Amino acid sequence: MEDLKTLITEYLKEAKLMQVATSKDGQPWVCSVYFAFDAEFNLYWISSPKRRHSREILENEKVAGTVVLPHNPGDDVRGIQFQGTAKEIVGKDAMPAVLLYAKRFGMSMLRVKNIVANKDGHVCYKIKPSLIVLFDEVNFPKEPRQEFWL
Repeated sequence: MEDLKTLITEYLKEAKLMQVATSKDGQPWVCSVYFAFDAEFNLYWISSPKRRHSREILENEKVAGTVVLPHNPGDDVRGIQFQGTAKEIVGKDAMPAVLLYAKRFGMSMLRVKNIVANKDGHVCYKIKPSLIVLFDEVNFPKEPRQEFWL
């Protein structure tokens, strides 16, 4: 299990973009966002609360998503799929997450403070995964689908 955690961590470090799927009234929607993550595999991103995915998360916290690094047809496939719950985090509660994001993407401390103080027009979102599936033909050629339940 530790090997799987290590591979997931390495993969998330290498990737910068994830796709998040939300839904409303049975109609799915997907968006791409830049993300940061912590040691518990919580995923964080910054977005406008006016965006469709942001509005849908307020009504339905269940989400799914993917993280895929670019590769060419014929290459061994590696990627992550996940399911979990998402929520908006605001105020002082958002500071650790926004700092992770800022460090990863070179965001200024002024912008961090403005996001946390709700003066930026963007807020921080958190996904708490319940399941991460690492699909990895490189490290697990015979059984590439590896489940990691949280």
